Amino acid sequence: MHTSAPHDPSPGITIAIDGPAGSGKSTVSRLLAAAVDGGIVDTGAMYRAVAWYCLEHGIDLADREAVAQVAEQLDLQLGTDPEGATVVVDGADITGQIRTERISQQVSRVATNTLVRAILQRRQRELLFATAAQRGFGIAEGRDITTVVAPDAHVRVLLTASDEERMRRRAAELDLVDSEDTRARMADQVLRRDRDDSTVSQFLTAAEGVEAVDTTGLGIEEVVERILHLVAAAESAQEDALHGPAQPLLAQPGGQGEGPTDQAIESALRAGLSDYELDDEDLALLEDEEGESVIPEVRRNLPVVAVVGRPNVGKSTLVNRILGRREAVVEDRPGVTRDRVFYEAEWAGTDFWLVDTGGWEERVQGMAYRVAEQAEVAVSLADVVMFIVDANVGITTTDEQLLKVLRKAKVPIVLVANKVDDARGELEAAALWNLGLGEPYAVSALHGRGSGDLLDAVVAAMPEEGRGAPVDHGPRRVALVGRPNVGKSSLLNRLAREQRVVVDDEAGTTRDPVDEKITLGGKEWTFVDTAGIRRRVLQSQGADYYASLRTRAALDRAEVAVVLLEASEPISTQDLKIIDMVLESGRALVLAFNKWDLLDEERHRTLEREIEQDLAHVAWAPRVNISAQTGRHAEKLVPAIEKALESWDRRIPTGRLNAFLGTLVAAHPHPLRGGKQSRILFATQARTRPPRFVIFASGFLEHGYRRFIERRLREDFDFTGSPIVIGVRIREKRRG
Repeated sequence: MHTSAPHDPSPGITIAIDGPAGSGKSTVSRLLAAAVDGGIVDTGAMYRAVAWYCLEHGIDLADREAVAQVAEQLDLQLGTDPEGATVVVDGADITGQIRTERISQQVSRVATNTLVRAILQRRQRELLFATAAQRGFGIAEGRDITTVVAPDAHVRVLLTASDEERMRRRAAELDLVDSEDTRARMADQVLRRDRDDSTVSQFLTAAEGVEAVDTTGLGIEEVVERILHLVAAAESAQEDALHGPAQPLLAQPGGQGEGPTDQAIESALRAGLSDYELDDEDLALLEDEEGESVIPEVRRNLPVVAVVGRPNVGKSTLVNRILGRREAVVEDRPGVTRDRVFYEAEWAGTDFWLVDTGGWEERVQGMAYRVAEQAEVAVSLADVVMFIVDANVGITTTDEQLLKVLRKAKVPIVLVANKVDDARGELEAAALWNLGLGEPYAVSALHGRGSGDLLDAVVAAMPEEGRGAPVDHGPRRVALVGRPNVGKSSLLNRLAREQRVVVDDEAGTTRDPVDEKITLGGKEWTFVDTAGIRRRVLQSQGADYYASLRTRAALDRAEVAVVLLEASEPISTQDLKIIDMVLESGRALVLAFNKWDLLDEERHRTLEREIEQDLAHVAWAPRVNISAQTGRHAEKLVPAIEKALESWDRRIPTGRLNAFLGTLVAAHPHPLRGGKQSRILFATQARTRPPRFVIFASGFLEHGYRRFIERRLREDFDFTGSPIVIGVRIREKRRG
């Protein structure tokens, strides 16, 4: 919570929600944060925490200076998880204690203290912008949020409701029966608090630029949907701002009017900034008298940093912290991450590949075995390993066994003691010196504590030239995959119009992925010819085994996969497994049926039946019938690839998505089960590449209904060639 507010607008979208007691601020904010996968800042909890502390320690709430001192110095950690934000004071969880009627009756005395308000409003702003930067979306709710705390928020909303509605909601929240006594108590608690707070805060009418929403008589999902439309508009505006006219990005070290020195430009280029736009004066410094470049392009293989540890020690959270954005999926349960996932990262001018892995466990089977295997593969490909340990738990038997595996890899190991939030945690982390790995770097991946020192150590351990490929932001990358001898290398040579790679009748000629830049359809592409994936990869040994691993790594770096199948032979189990591997990687998909010129009419009819039966789950993938040997229909491959990539990149605005779902559900509601009907409350697209949608529903959505939604999504928004992922989160409908 102790972070500095940025002077410039922070990355991410900030959302400010204001309104009187009982208007639905808290409920709407929680659901909104969950919908956009963002964080929530419950500003009212800050005032309640100060009130609780004062009452617990005998501090007179009438002593304005003493209460303000508490607000300034209070060791307060406010959680931002919409699933259940915690309030921790001096290391103790007081989340439940601040919601008692005792605190509700006294909190206005703190909230009307103008000295306290100034202090907490500063802390609220800091947390809001830090949350938006970390999670992509930050939502703050409370008094003065739209006018004082975040008048520059991307979305500002004032929720209102009638007095009767607000008192009814508060009584329902406290599970009080409707009676004259209850109504009197609610009038005292809700309306009196509004009168008190309005003496120091403006929250009853919307300020200029603030959207007012009267929630009286509205369902909570209707309120959330209205705000989601505003969020979608803010996202579009931010996107336009980010992709506006490019400006020269190299800083000017001298006074105004001076351009950067050639040494500064060379330094920037060598730091990997060669794709930054330079103005004419900058470019002149890079050329000699004959117009030739005086600074050669420097492209080096980037170091690879693998993040490993047992399940649920915070690996993905640390990855997100290093990236500065919410990329890796994080949930408070083990086993969410299964694959090794590569991300481009940078620290102090050094670029590197950051590899998130699943939790490693010993002597496991099934999915857990494959997850552990992927983690070990990541270690074998890494230049530096970040070994993550939960400092609160200490070294476990699993940690000790994993450490043995890491030592065998003979790569530098940086020991990370995660979940260190205070001085006590640092003492526990110090005990890890006993492992003999050198200094344990104490960090809090969740809050960013100690991450700078950790990254300094990681960069210091990196080699100058790493094992990872250079970052390529140029041509789109296309992986040619398939079983051995299906014609991948022949197709690559045909597309290149020359003999670029070795072709032989013997299966398995290609062992290493081969990158080739080829111009097709007026565009340059990077095609990757990969080794054929054999039937029993895990039982293979030697060169074939490592070739298959490199093929998987090449697929991870590609954007679209062209799976070659031999049209003249039946679709095999091996073909289906290769397609499944592409689906698991999340890459766009094109199916190319090779040797089409060898088909007779009977085989053609049989193949169509096989496609209908065996490939129904990828019926959305474009099909191209080609002959790599003769070049027949090879020109149709590029339009299919372009279509698949366009779908892979597609983002549906939140408002448009919910309008589509509203029409769909009205025409085809979810079937009744046990007398109950699950309702879709709202939805959002969480990410692209591939498109991932999250639907919030009042109950379980049957798999058949999910497939129906996916099919209609594909039809209405044309997701040809891209897998799409639909997740469902169940939300019990709450009253505002």
